[in-house]
This record gives sequence, structure tokens and C-alpha cells, in this order.
Amino acid sequence: MSTKGLALSAWLVALLLSASFLQSAQVASVKAHYAYDGPAALPDKTVTPGQIRTSSTQDVCHGGSTKQYRHTTEVEKNQVYQWYGATKAPGKCCEVDHLISLELGGSDELGNLWPQPYEPRPGAHEKDSVENFLHAQVCSGKMKLTDAQTQIALDWYAVYQTMPKTHKGTVVARQK
Repeated sequence: MSTKGLALSAWLVALLLSASFLQSAQVASVKAHYAYDGPAALPDKTVTPGQIRTSSTQDVCHGGSTKQYRHTTEVEKNQVYQWYGATKAPGKCCEVDHLISLELGGSDELGNLWPQPYEPRPGAHEKDSVENFLHAQVCSGKMKLTDAQTQIALDWYAVYQTMPKTHKGTVVARQK
């Protein structure tokens, strides 16, 4: 089995285990810890493994605005901040982000949410450019949707490091 296949298998196992974990996590006390790839903060995979809403390229590329799927409540955002011990500070911390973006078929569930810091950089704004880049790759037929979902769930910063420089500052305004 290839390294990519092993990574996908490990991610799928973590996803399945997290579904059970998250059901009990809503009543239990959870303590999440950021991981890091160099300077970039990554979510705790035991709490935020990433969850998908769809694996349909048709839905992702031609399904219209993601606004119809964006229903994160303030209660849910506060829960995510609490899990990570994060405190909102304008310009520094954080935006509650979808690990697998809605534009890539990610779900609006707790297992796909984390408080992503703006600072230090690369942070939330740079991850936005990764989301836009992967969406463009999928919709142009250059990448399979499931590969994009796996890559961003495993390590968004690794994707950022391999992106062409022309895409690194490209953040498209999205409807929230």
C-alpha cells in the first residue's frame, strides 16, 4: 500500500473513531491541543478529524453557495473555543473554521470545527487560500475531491507549502 493509501486509511479510521468520541464529547470535558507543522497551527485530530457532507464533485463544483450548509451556532462556536482553551482576540485568535471547508464538501458538524488562529502566520487567511486552490483543482478536473478532502484534513499547511506562489495570496470573499 502506498504512503498516500496508508494516510487515507489512517484518516478514515480516525474519522470513524471520532464519530463515537464526539457523541460523548458533548457531555464530557474535552481538552484539545493544537498540533503544529512548523509555524502553522493544526487541529487536534482526536477532537477535529474533519467530517464530510458530500463526496460528490458535481455538488461541490455546481451546487451553488455554501451558505445553505453554514449553520454553526454561537453555542457550538463557544464549545469549540472551550475545547481548545482558545479566547477570541481580534486579529490574533481565532475564527471557528471548518477543517474540511464547506467548499470542499466538508460538514458543519463539531468534528469538523476548530478555532483557527490568524497569528502566527501562516494562519486562517493562508488556509483560506488552500481551500480556494483545492476547490479550483477539483473543479478543473486536476484532482479528485476525495484526495483534496484527505489532504486538507491531514495537514493544510503541507498543501500550502506545495502550492504555486501565484495562489498563495488568493482568497476569494465567501458568503458567511
